[in-house]
Amino acid sequence: MPTDVKVPTLGESITEATLGAWLKHPGDAVAADEPIATLETDKVSVDVPSPVAGIFGEALVKEGDTVAVGALIARIGEGAGAPAAPAPAAEAPAATAAPELPAATTHADAALRLSPAVRRAVLENHVDPSAIHGSGKDGRLTKDDVLAAAKSKGAAPASAPAPAAALAAAAASAPAESLLADPVAVARESLLADPVAVARPAGARREERVKMTRLRQTIATRLKDAQNTAAILTTFNDVDMSAVIDARARYKDLFEKKHGIRLGFMGFFVKAAALAARDVPSVNASLDGDEIVYHDYLDVSVAVSGPKGLFVPVVRSADRMSFAEIEQAIAAYGKKARDGTLSMEDMKGGTFTISNGGVFGSLLSTPIINPPQSAVLGMHRIEDRPVARDGQVVIRPMMYLALSYDHRLIDGREAVTFLVRMKEAIEDPTRLLIDL
Repeated sequence: MPTDVKVPTLGESITEATLGAWLKHPGDAVAADEPIATLETDKVSVDVPSPVAGIFGEALVKEGDTVAVGALIARIGEGAGAPAAPAPAAEAPAATAAPELPAATTHADAALRLSPAVRRAVLENHVDPSAIHGSGKDGRLTKDDVLAAAKSKGAAPASAPAPAAALAAAAASAPAESLLADPVAVARESLLADPVAVARPAGARREERVKMTRLRQTIATRLKDAQNTAAILTTFNDVDMSAVIDARARYKDLFEKKHGIRLGFMGFFVKAAALAARDVPSVNASLDGDEIVYHDYLDVSVAVSGPKGLFVPVVRSADRMSFAEIEQAIAAYGKKARDGTLSMEDMKGGTFTISNGGVFGSLLSTPIINPPQSAVLGMHRIEDRPVARDGQVVIRPMMYLALSYDHRLIDGREAVTFLVRMKEAIEDPTRLLIDL
């Protein structure tokens, strides 16, 4: 008797999600607890595990459909499993002369079912997933497969597969309608970064419409609500990074040997923010109706990059953590973001946000606060600039800092004081040790 697969409980106040992608298809063997689909919620993507081992029977909803918690989305049949049979080719309308595409191999079909982490690895390393042998279950690609292929490609570049071969591999996962309407574009979704160049007529112009993911819709709504509700203002300062850079260079090897983690810049900024928040507690406070809520702890939302955009997991009680504990927490969140395994609990709460646009090359920005928080610190790239020191013009590694804050709660004097305290701590890290 088939076993029903239902949408699991997704967290407090979350009642529905969007079916992001099917990871299994009819006829595929499924192990107990193996992910068969991904769901996109307002905050994160989550996997739907199979409750039993068996054969994937049927998918009852389509990718992109909205499903409620507890809704039936698939059935798992009994059996030991067998390779999925290739889907029958869609019959073209009589008036349409569709190009004939060779059938993709079973290996290519399996390899192109990419998890979020694997998709990101393909995108970052510019490799052709259809040319990689997958070591995962049913021939599916793993992140290690992609990294190994990228390393091999760097050592001995292989000739790129012919466009026809790439087209055939991509056809396995492309909807029949898209093959008929635009055979040139069939590799777009599966190959992501276009690792195989597919020619198109000179001068051709195309447009495409892609539905916003639930996560992107939520981000858009929250950011616009923040602008409409809060009185957002941004103040700036610059900071000489010489002392931090020297400290990292001096102690990075010992730090990594002792703690097993690299000493980064974020630990210094989190500690400096905790120190500054003691002098200016309103920056770490929030508004609740007509009341101000002050926190005697600093829960820092740290922006990390994932396959589907930026996420802001929370480093809790960061003011009580050591440099090593802060760096370990951020590194763990970064890995979870890349692997697509961040949970809603990881994202919950936060009293202050730090966003590092410098890793992407940003010189200056005006970040938007994340309600109900009242402030967000923007870090930017470090670049050598001429500055005056003791009447002399010298070159120093400088970084612009930006603090966006809710002017309903935080006065300009307080915002400027907070940034000055941070500047003092970063330019003289000894202050972080003796609580100055």
